[in-house]
Amino acid sequence: MIVAIAAIIGTLGYQSAAPLFRDAGPGDHGGGSATDDGALPDGAGVFDDQYPGVANLDPGLLRAVRDAATDAADDGVRFSVNSGWRSPEYQKQLLRDAVAKYGSEEKAARWVATPETSPHVAGHAIDLGPAAATAWLSEHGAKYGLCQIYRNEPWHYELRTEAIDGGCPRMYADPTQDPRMRK
Repeated sequence: MIVAIAAIIGTLGYQSAAPLFRDAGPGDHGGGSATDDGALPDGAGVFDDQYPGVANLDPGLLRAVRDAATDAADDGVRFSVNSGWRSPEYQKQLLRDAVAKYGSEEKAARWVATPETSPHVAGHAIDLGPAAATAWLSEHGAKYGLCQIYRNEPWHYELRTEAIDGGCPRMYADPTQDPRMRK
């Protein structure tokens, strides 16, 4: 219960700190309508295979998210996919947008990775919402191998199968602290 409350407070507090993604919280990356590059319409779900942003996710990640979403639904919680797989071109556009918003590549890197380093481009990351879903995952996600990776992104989850037995690894403060982003 304490973890869920902390996740909700963290998500709400974060929304004011991250204006690029404030409306959806969990990574609304310019969606509104689905495209072949991975953009998803508002309200896309984890079972919406007609969208490349969902269908092109790593099969293990997608299976884990679907299992978690099914169990969360029993608790009255619905998962929305705000972003999943992204094409390299779409990732480049998101990065350009973040640089324009934050004023530098260095500041933008706290929120958006390059196409070469983004786990979204590889289909290894998913941004979920709403806040109730991320709060549910903060409490139950490790059971499915789903871990929040960045403290500043409560919506961003990746598959870490070792978490099923040993819990999720310690989070990075933001993507700039993640060694995978330094390629």
